[in-house]
Amino acid sequence: MGGRIDCYLDIVSYYSYLAFLDLVKNREALASHSVEVEFHPVLLGGINKGSGNKPPWTLPAKAVYGAYDAKRAIDRFPGLKISFPKDLMAVAHSVVPLRALHFIKVTYPQQTFETTLHYLMYRFWSAPNLDLSKAENVVKSLSEIPANFRGYLDGDIASTVRQPITAENSSSKPLFSPAEIQKIMQATSESEFKDRLKDKTQEALDKGAFGAPWMWVTNSQGKGEPFFGSDRFDFIYRYLDLPVQRLALLPAKNEAKL
Repeated sequence: MGGRIDCYLDIVSYYSYLAFLDLVKNREALASHSVEVEFHPVLLGGINKGSGNKPPWTLPAKAVYGAYDAKRAIDRFPGLKISFPKDLMAVAHSVVPLRALHFIKVTYPQQTFETTLHYLMYRFWSAPNLDLSKAENVVKSLSEIPANFRGYLDGDIASTVRQPITAENSSSKPLFSPAEIQKIMQATSESEFKDRLKDKTQEALDKGAFGAPWMWVTNSQGKGEPFFGSDRFDFIYRYLDLPVQRLALLPAKNEAKL
């Protein structure tokens, strides 16, 4: 056993959000098998452009099927409240928050990075949806994050968003101070973090990505293979030679005869 899962994801990708929740929920179990997990923010629009792919809703047949698939995918997360933006294309420009995440990833501990990643996806996919293509809304989100935020992973399944943290309404201190948020936002216009986002997006493309979440999984022999989507964990765990309970169809129960 042992290995590594590199998950390339974008906060504006619904299936990236579900994959993130699944991986974090199973983090301890994966660690018990010596499997490491790392999240890499990438620009889904850049992956689509670089691979020649298009958003699924731009193809009518995929758009119709996607409505069914989205409902089915969330069945693995009982109680999770998801709200789709009215115009996803209009708000799907995630460059600023993704650059901010790259700055946070190299500046703060892993837990801080993952808490921020989680909260930004939570805000984007919860009602009322927050348009994170706007820098002022990224600032708003960063100022709201409780240091102990775990959302759905701790049973927080409310569909309403959190209010800015104050002494009266929160048992947790803010994750970032105003001065830290200012530095984070300044970094989003710096070439280093523009390049980090570009490089990670290209790295995913070099590994065959055509969408998100894109996972590159390396097994205990050092061999890597790609997996696409939020519902491929059965295949991933089998590739890593992990013990899993496989889906099995049960026979019908015989009704007792009167």
